[in-house]
Amino acid sequence: MALAIAGERSGVGKTTVTLALLAALQRRGLQVQSFKVGPDYIDPMFHTQVTGRACRNLDPVLTSEAYVQECFARHTAGVDCALVEGVMGLFDGATGAEDWASTAHIARLLNIPVLLVLDCSRLSRSAAAIAHGYRSFDPRLQFAGVVLNRVGSDRHLELLQSALEPLNLPILGVLRRQVEITIPDRHLGLVPTGELDQFHSLIDRLADLGEACFDWPQLLPLLDAPPRQPSKQFSSQNLLIQSPVRIAVARDRAFNFYYADNLDCLEQLGAELVSWSPLSDPHLPVDVQGLYLGGGFPEVFAEQLADNASGRDGVRRAIQAGLPTYAECGGLMYLCQQIQGFDQQSWPMVGILPTTAVMGARLTLGYRRAIAQQTSSLVAAGTTVCGHEFHRSTLTKTTPQPLFQTWRYDPSSQEAPSLEGWRSQQVHASYLHLHWGSRPELAARFVRSCAQFQQPIAKF
Repeated sequence: MALAIAGERSGVGKTTVTLALLAALQRRGLQVQSFKVGPDYIDPMFHTQVTGRACRNLDPVLTSEAYVQECFARHTAGVDCALVEGVMGLFDGATGAEDWASTAHIARLLNIPVLLVLDCSRLSRSAAAIAHGYRSFDPRLQFAGVVLNRVGSDRHLELLQSALEPLNLPILGVLRRQVEITIPDRHLGLVPTGELDQFHSLIDRLADLGEACFDWPQLLPLLDAPPRQPSKQFSSQNLLIQSPVRIAVARDRAFNFYYADNLDCLEQLGAELVSWSPLSDPHLPVDVQGLYLGGGFPEVFAEQLADNASGRDGVRRAIQAGLPTYAECGGLMYLCQQIQGFDQQSWPMVGILPTTAVMGARLTLGYRRAIAQQTSSLVAAGTTVCGHEFHRSTLTKTTPQPLFQTWRYDPSSQEAPSLEGWRSQQVHASYLHLHWGSRPELAARFVRSCAQFQQPIAKF
């Protein structure tokens, strides 16, 4: 069986535990497929770098329950081990009032047991009460055991073992408090892998930790990837575009928030994806018929983006020529006139959108239901989508013709709807991050828009 790595709450160390397991399994020469519960982009980057296989997001809000099951079945076929990193606390769901889209929900959907990570730094016997409460809270869940994190001493471990023994819940890992493996973070979470100079040495240390700290004789049988039959429900074959379409995808330290399934979906539809760096490439790739600007950290690299004047000018002229462009969050910010950083300094950007992205302390976070108010290269007017917002920037001006009307995902929320997003020429720009896995028709609409662009960019 595969395992779901869950925390009793956020910050207990489940990402460190997951990465240590993945690194140790990889060192053993095993093919490991990892998954991440929820809409996160950065944790999957770490998984991917450790395993060499694209991590897949399991999110029934952005997709569906059926898609979560199909995605898991498809990507565990032919691998040795499978591991699912959870989100927040085990039972924390999308609305906070129920466990929909929680780690517990995903574990039930996939019928896999939970490995619960406990932060033991400020407790001893109480660890047993926490473990007992979590195991008994939902009798539908299976528990493989617990990992004790931040254990202070041999005596501390003895107390924890003694307290947990009556529960007959195996201790499958022990991480000592003095083990210092720290991954730096900033305003939107962990610093991405591409910005960590010592990342390979970090992987080695994680693998050493994994080899030493886990009960491998008990763990390995639990990690065997179960054979499952993928569904054909979400196939893109019937939407295939016949003529080849080249789409430039912004991929560098400033733009790296992409769901692997989105990129796969474009390729399955017949698109050729060409990586391109807004930070360093002076021109768009030749003969492209579309542009995909994902999220990331343009605010961190605003000065470098501004310095690449020829790159910005090329994007502006290409869009003015009608190049279909899909921009999410950081991509939207890049298309603005300026980005104003946390230090109040402003840097020029592409200038297609007549507004400035201003960084601030307030975090906009959460799932959104949205109805398209206009037809764009991705959606038709009236289309309903579910997306996710995660940003600390706001725009100085809003468009008089917004792309979306949005609501909080929680249907009990009394918050009034908001208007969001820009459609300018063939640009679809929004703060909403979308997952196309269960909605391949959205990706197909974008690819078709690109295919209709009759004058591929020769050199911009």
